[in-house]
Amino acid sequence: MRDPSNSVLRTKPVEDVLAQADDAGTEAGGEVTHLRRRLGAVDLMGFGIGIVIGTGIFTLTGIEAKNHAGPGVVFSFAIAGLVSLLAALCYAEMAAAVPTAGSAYTYAYATIGEVFAWIIGWDLILEFALGAAVVARGWSGYMQELFGLPTSLFGEKAPVNVGAVAIVLVLGVVAIVGIRESARVTNALVAVKVAICVFVIVAGAFFVKGANLTPFVPPSRPVAESVSGLKQPLSQAVFGIEPTAFGFAGVLTAAAVVFFAYTGFEAVANLGEETRKPSRDLPLGLLGTLGICTVLYIGVSLVITGMVPFGELNEGAPIASAFKSVGADWAATLISIAAVAGLTSVILVDIVAMGRIGFSMGRDRLLPPAVAKVHPKWGTPYRITMGTIVLVALLAALVPLKDLADLVSIGTLFAFVVVSLAVPILRRTRPDMKRPFRVPLSPVIPVLSALACLYLMTNLSLETWSRFLVWMLVGFVVYFTYGRRNARLAQRD
Repeated sequence: MRDPSNSVLRTKPVEDVLAQADDAGTEAGGEVTHLRRRLGAVDLMGFGIGIVIGTGIFTLTGIEAKNHAGPGVVFSFAIAGLVSLLAALCYAEMAAAVPTAGSAYTYAYATIGEVFAWIIGWDLILEFALGAAVVARGWSGYMQELFGLPTSLFGEKAPVNVGAVAIVLVLGVVAIVGIRESARVTNALVAVKVAICVFVIVAGAFFVKGANLTPFVPPSRPVAESVSGLKQPLSQAVFGIEPTAFGFAGVLTAAAVVFFAYTGFEAVANLGEETRKPSRDLPLGLLGTLGICTVLYIGVSLVITGMVPFGELNEGAPIASAFKSVGADWAATLISIAAVAGLTSVILVDIVAMGRIGFSMGRDRLLPPAVAKVHPKWGTPYRITMGTIVLVALLAALVPLKDLADLVSIGTLFAFVVVSLAVPILRRTRPDMKRPFRVPLSPVIPVLSALACLYLMTNLSLETWSRFLVWMLVGFVVYFTYGRRNARLAQRD
């Protein structure tokens, strides 16, 4: 019989996962290997909204309304929100049943095997590190424009983006010092940008014109500029499906893009080990995040397309320019401030989330266990967080990341697929496990969630797929040369 300790499909017992997350969990030498439980449902929603409401609400609304959906972008946000809700239900069941750091990585380890867990962990490292670097560069650009700062230090024209590095270092210190401090900063920033989103909806409603919303879904027409080669979507290359603008097909195309405004909510599940009452607070945090963000997205997109004819929307700053077009220049400044607050909280949550992924992988010894060391005073995985800060700062300083941003999306969707499939698998393999929250209509909803995410992945370019596969190939090399031999499970008798 084959030794299961040598199999790449070996799974980590759920009991081991829960024991590691227990406040009593320590190594034999007495070193603490768990994170402290300090967060409640409001804190979790703060982290969730902090990472979800960022560049998406301030840019994607204008881009997709103008190019693909018109006022029908409201439907696009609703569809994307529904797909995200399906995935969030699956995350809620897994997070409440297995409340630990690591999120999708840990769920995969407990259900479908170590090699798949490694793939997900490696994938999430890419998602959060690249996401933080992209947003840090965006933050620097907003600050440069808002305050007239020198372009030699801030924005995309800077040889070394000092502004992006500065915000990464400052927020990195916050992430290292403690999860409660991170939660307080995030909650304050979230309060600012939620207030501004509500302001946009209420104040903008006075300037809405019915003529701008008619027809709500403009008639379909071919895309003005066709793409080919590596730039074309996977669905076009494989199935010959030509992209169209407007009509219902345009609404779906826009949904595939604006879906990425919702990505990041899974960061809430990464905080399961630090949640005081995970069985109650994790589902509330996940579903509350999506509910609030979906309402805000739909409200803002409806108002903005009602204020300005969709063909005249500014793609770079649609909300601010919409208020300028109706003579409310003062509102543009408020919106720019909200954008800065929104981007700041995204960077912080990305750094926190990536630290928890690396901590989990180090604790399982798929990465060197030294990276999983918890600070005795602050109770945070400070070593992996410091490594995260260095990596993100280097990327943000030197690399123009516009062409790589889609990698964040494909990584997120891939993780969603795995978590969705993990729900019915774990129900079959561990039917006796306590599940404080259960996905309704399983396995129908988990399967629908996986299929919807796979569909959205087909809308990404071949270039994005090729880069993603290269990153995964590098991950396989690391796993088979280090992780497989040194994993905690491999050391068992």
